Amino acid sequence: MKKHLYILIVLIGALSIAQAQNQRQRARDLGIEPGILTPGKYNAITDVQGVSVGQKTLIVGDSIRTGVTVILPHQGNIFQEKVPAAVFVGNGFGKALGFTQIEELGNIETPITLTNTLNAFLVANGLVDYTLSIPENKKIRSVNPVVGETNDGWLNDIRGRHVKGQHVFEAIQTASTGKVAEGNVGAGTGTRALGFKGGIGTSSRVLPKEKGGYTVGVLVQTNFGGILTINGAPVGKELNNYYMANDVPYVVDGSCMIVIATDAPVSARNLKRLAKRSFLAFGKVGSFSSNGSGDYSIAFSTHPQLRIPYSAKEREKATIEVANDYMSPLFLATLEATEEAIYNSLFMATDITGQKGRTMKALPVKETLKIMDKYNARKKQ
Repeated sequence: MKKHLYILIVLIGALSIAQAQNQRQRARDLGIEPGILTPGKYNAITDVQGVSVGQKTLIVGDSIRTGVTVILPHQGNIFQEKVPAAVFVGNGFGKALGFTQIEELGNIETPITLTNTLNAFLVANGLVDYTLSIPENKKIRSVNPVVGETNDGWLNDIRGRHVKGQHVFEAIQTASTGKVAEGNVGAGTGTRALGFKGGIGTSSRVLPKEKGGYTVGVLVQTNFGGILTINGAPVGKELNNYYMANDVPYVVDGSCMIVIATDAPVSARNLKRLAKRSFLAFGKVGSFSSNGSGDYSIAFSTHPQLRIPYSAKEREKATIEVANDYMSPLFLATLEATEEAIYNSLFMATDITGQKGRTMKALPVKETLKIMDKYNARKKQ
């Protein structure tokens, strides 16, 4: 009986969030179009062919506001067909798992998961269980689970560690290559960013054919502070909601996870350079990576010729890669997609009340758009 009641409460909570989010609009739908490049079909990380995203949202009672978000680089066995990857640490106040092996070997062998700080270890356990459960992997004896996190402990009962292995399995099994839910979902359910409700956000850019025609997609989990700036407009200052504003209570510490995917044949070395560029966008939105902010970027390539087999049969591997001199368009695409993904995490988030009756308000859209128009920072509607 208790189990059925729990499931009912979760469904009702998820339904109410979904209904509220259906009433919100993404930044681009409101005329906010940062940069010069064109987004892909979904304006999401899933515009990179083969990439899928799955999310499990936990909204239970008055205190559980958390979840898990999973990004799968391709639809096959990721352990058996690893993808090149790299990480960049903007500020290391975090509990990222699996990053040292990525740094050493230049590849990823599990889905990438995002969750809350104290659940990172249970989610890693779930990832290991998932990888070992695949029949092809029955002989493996080592798994490097990749987990990023931010601290949602203001709204969520974080000490309860409510995200379990089953939730990781559910997120992976329901992962989709299409539209990605944003705002108060998955790992972004209980987060807050730049003075307002944060969450999951995503965006993409497609390069012109003469620049390679590659796609770059970004997904973020926002939970950090600063002085909110949107497309150059000082929104945080205008709303008097920013770090070090006089007599305004403001939490600047937090974290941000940035996941970057591309179909371009980019080596692990240049993926690290790509990951670094995402932090230029991090600054554009008003963050400065405070002392208590764990800010990480992880980038990977889905190009099939760069796949790394678990058991290499040949000593040498012929490969291709984008040359250094042709990386700049990809850098720009990463910057633009990261900036817009962060905006989407704010615009798609909704008001939420969590533990101890605490409420986090979403970005006030009408007031924000007036500020955008004041500074000519959005396309005329």
